[in-house]
Amino acid sequence: MGIVTLLLFGVYVLCMYWYIFHSGGGKIPSALQGTAADPVMFMSGKELFLSGEYSKIRNFVFFVATPLEWLIYFLILLLGVSRYFENVTTSQTKWKLLQNAGYLFLLSLLLYIVLFPLDYYRYHLSKSYGISTQAFASWMKDGVIDFWVNFGTSLIIVTVIYWLIKKSEKRWWLYAWLLTIPFTIFVMFIQPVVIDPLYNDFYPLKNKELETKILSLATQANIPAEHVYEVNMAEKTNALNAYVTGIGSNSRIVLWDTTLNRLTDNEILFIMAHEMGHYVEKHIYFGIAGYLFLMLIGIWLTAKIMRRLISRYGQVLKINKISSIRSYPLFLLITSILLFASNPVSNFISRYQETRADQYAINLMNDREAAVTAFQKLTISGLSEVNPPLLVKWFRYTHPPMLERIYKVADTGEHKQNMPLKEEQKKK
Repeated sequence: MGIVTLLLFGVYVLCMYWYIFHSGGGKIPSALQGTAADPVMFMSGKELFLSGEYSKIRNFVFFVATPLEWLIYFLILLLGVSRYFENVTTSQTKWKLLQNAGYLFLLSLLLYIVLFPLDYYRYHLSKSYGISTQAFASWMKDGVIDFWVNFGTSLIIVTVIYWLIKKSEKRWWLYAWLLTIPFTIFVMFIQPVVIDPLYNDFYPLKNKELETKILSLATQANIPAEHVYEVNMAEKTNALNAYVTGIGSNSRIVLWDTTLNRLTDNEILFIMAHEMGHYVEKHIYFGIAGYLFLMLIGIWLTAKIMRRLISRYGQVLKINKISSIRSYPLFLLITSILLFASNPVSNFISRYQETRADQYAINLMNDREAAVTAFQKLTISGLSEVNPPLLVKWFRYTHPPMLERIYKVADTGEHKQNMPLKEEQKKK
């Protein structure tokens, strides 16, 4: 089974390599060539080359990394590593919570070590193409924080799930899903004030004149907002971003300092209007509802598939019963596959909401020029692929590709004509 799985993985990698690098997807349609959406009109030759190269490598790594994790989970079961970890921890203590903590620590440490080369390659890739500005020590610090945050979260989830399985092997999935509702809302509530500050420093926007403009825009949109927050991202990235996070009294409007440094006030106001569009149209609450619905289906399917696989292949996978914590890698394997399979649906909904937010911002601001130039600068800063291949769009893009976004926000008369290149871009 291990050899066959490795061979299938190898064939899959070759197929994805051909699709990403040699299928010829992602070309600019002839009808949009020479328009404001055409990257030739706002990116230099070097930027175009780097964007195409960087995007292909990133897309290939994405489509290889996820199945690689599945392969690792499968081998951990097949080689008896999970069983060994359980035996080690159960022999050390009789306390179930400590047993779970010990098992999860060993499993998390193994996964961290095995996947570290891939994580480092992603960091090195972003650094070599000028996207990341983060020092290695800072990157390692974020990785350690990730490890312990994920460990703490996993310990809570695993302890509750396996306790529920022992109490009700047939209905545990339903009780687990009911508990995810308050847990999800709680995490979203505390994230802006507890989790996010672990990685970066947040503080009120220093530019008070700009803050006044943003809050005035929020007033026009009937959004209760008292502060706009700034986060120091320049020490980590050259990319631009802004977002709304949290719920209730902990909700925040956040701007990266890179965005503040490189966009004009009108471009920033358009981006803020876009984020306000999400608030006005209740996208965050629709997102929570959609997430919980997918969780219900996912946990139910996971329970069904786990039970069937353990009853048929339990001896091969070294799992004697579903309530044994050694089955946790199988749980991770199934949920990861289901999550990956659901990406096209969830991404499609997300792209629809982003399109709605873009249109809201245009209606509120009535400044198409700022919208176009903001999107163009976002494309350049992240070396984004404006028109990705279809599979990449389905599985990776939570936002519409920039080709679509720029074309839709551009004035049909003004921006369909060739836009003049800036002098500094001409010189490049």
